[in-house]
Amino acid sequence: MPVISVPQAFNEEELYVDLSAIYGRSLFLKCEGFNFAGSIKLKAATEMVETAEREGILTPDSILIESSSGNLGVALSMIAASKGYRFLCVTDSRCNLATRLMMEALGSQVHIVAGQRSNGGLLGARLDYVRAMCASDDRYVWLSQYTNPANWKAHYQRTAPAIARAFPKLDVLFVGAGTTGTLMGCARYFRESRRPVHIVAVDSVGSVSFGGPPARRMIPGLGMSVRPPLLDESFVDEAVRVEEADTVRACRRLAKRGFLFGGSTGTVVSGAMGWLARHDARDLTAVAVAPDLGERYLDTVYQANWVQALYGADVLDPDGQAAGPSEPVRSPGSNTRSRQERDDSWTPASPEGRPRRGAW
Repeated sequence: MPVISVPQAFNEEELYVDLSAIYGRSLFLKCEGFNFAGSIKLKAATEMVETAEREGILTPDSILIESSSGNLGVALSMIAASKGYRFLCVTDSRCNLATRLMMEALGSQVHIVAGQRSNGGLLGARLDYVRAMCASDDRYVWLSQYTNPANWKAHYQRTAPAIARAFPKLDVLFVGAGTTGTLMGCARYFRESRRPVHIVAVDSVGSVSFGGPPARRMIPGLGMSVRPPLLDESFVDEAVRVEEADTVRACRRLAKRGFLFGGSTGTVVSGAMGWLARHDARDLTAVAVAPDLGERYLDTVYQANWVQALYGADVLDPDGQAAGPSEPVRSPGSNTRSRQERDDSWTPASPEGRPRRGAW
């Protein structure tokens, strides 16, 4: 019987959903939403905060500040409340109302940027605000999930080993690409442990993480308007992109069978099913990482008027497509370059409260 005294001490690591009965194709979905933060971001948030504490960057007078589209903000709000830190989450209009209210209920302050930068979108505007706040007050500590190696190390140390234990003969792993912390932690682990696991990154159409033109994205979680600094493509075998309409279809199809997952999970499932449909996957053991649950998307992905206004009425039919038609970005083995490992001595904030390295 688990007994805990702080919320970040609990995370269900061993739960998988077999999607074969829903999609007719074998795919094991690793459920990362069963913790008090409700998403996989709890791992990265915990590792980044504890690393900053060990290095003496966080003090009792510090004010945590971070840019987040939602899930990391909730995780940091929870940890800040548990540890007694003040926290300011800088987000934008795509952040779900339920997520904002949750952060405020946990005692955090939420700032929603009003505009966007022409070359960096909403994310660029969020980062500009974070930098301005850090320059205005040296108590601010920016953990910078986009450049902080503790982000991917959390998944190198926890997520990937858990998958390896559960599936010793794993063939292919599908991981969503946002900051690419989960992706890089898992990919590095399987590469360095010399496991022949095919790593497929799943991105959103309109994201520039793996190239391609930027476009409007309305569902928060995956995708970036600038190239993720943590991303090293030499660890990734293949990448696919998913249209947001197919993200919605996947979420609603899972919900029709009783599984309420979030937008990031819908993107990963759609991308994985599209990949499996294009390959002879009958004898493959495939796992996909489901980053979150669906309660925070009730007023968007699961709200008929919102969906119809953005994507059309046909998207409301979750069985409109048997498998998510993901778009391949590049084929396996097309990127075999090697790069020097990023400098792990990077620290999140200087004595002035600004990022010391990795600033955008």
